[in-house]
Amino acid sequence: MIGQRVEIWKKEEYSYADAYDFIPLLVSYIHEDKKLRPAMLVVPGGAYRYASPSEGDVVARWFYKAGYNVFVLAYTVNYLDEPLDRMPLNDISRAVRIIRKHAEACSIDPDQIVVCGFSAGGHLCASLCVHYKDVKDCRPEYDEVSNRPDAAILAYPVITSKGYEDSESFRALLGENPDAEELKYMTLEDYVTEDTPPCFIWQTAPDATVPVEHSCIFADACRKAGVKYAHHVFSDGVHGMSIANEDWLEEKNRDPYTLEQVVKLASAIREGKTKYPVEKGEEILEERGISKPRTEKWTPEVKEHLRSVLDEVGMWPEMAVRWLERILEEEK
Repeated sequence: MIGQRVEIWKKEEYSYADAYDFIPLLVSYIHEDKKLRPAMLVVPGGAYRYASPSEGDVVARWFYKAGYNVFVLAYTVNYLDEPLDRMPLNDISRAVRIIRKHAEACSIDPDQIVVCGFSAGGHLCASLCVHYKDVKDCRPEYDEVSNRPDAAILAYPVITSKGYEDSESFRALLGENPDAEELKYMTLEDYVTEDTPPCFIWQTAPDATVPVEHSCIFADACRKAGVKYAHHVFSDGVHGMSIANEDWLEEKNRDPYTLEQVVKLASAIREGKTKYPVEKGEEILEERGISKPRTEKWTPEVKEHLRSVLDEVGMWPEMAVRWLERILEEEK
């Protein structure tokens, strides 16, 4: 069963100013053989401004083929200027609770639920890993279900606001002038404890968007707290390499459902329902390659260089699966 959509909130439970009828959702990739399997919740990045299609469907299909029952989370994002605060954290917490509550119906082992986040999605997954005890649910039937992931994959994650900050992600979360306590709360290395789930962390050394120090800082925090972790830094590559295979490089399997909120925002703007000029709506659709194809992301030379790097960076999914097989059994 691939492509089933489930909204994670009832309409009356959810409120975000720039949602315009969007409700965060899960898209499922479920095997139909009824075999009990681990679950993978894929969380795309995009600086909390959008959820990138390059880190959704293509990743889910790889882990589905690897034997997981998979979900992709299209969470609340801030494309323009409406700070998110803890809304994305509430989204991912509810998503994990939904998966665990309905584990039997989906042939999922409720003690083997992994979150897998990329860039800002990595920040969101790591946020749940360190703050899960803080996140309450407005519905009692979900609040009584654990929202703690059993393990996490953090791919080139945003982690810290201390000196190596990815300012765009923090600006999308907290606005131009963030409250000091909230900024501290979103600086995740300070909140790692022995109760933090095991983490598989990877990044490329030359990452020019989120410096490699982010993953190093979080790995060191795990080490100091006694958390099981693996940390891999690949010698070459760029930010946003996703599953790091030919499908990623050739931009295949990029179902745009992760952009649904952005599309609804653009439509509302074009219909004159917002404070923004109507032409901004078409501009947004063009920026995200929705109304017309985007220009080629890579020059031919860069693309060929990245192809040569895939053999190295493309090892990470198999490495993660093997690591998780051992870790998830140990954690039971």
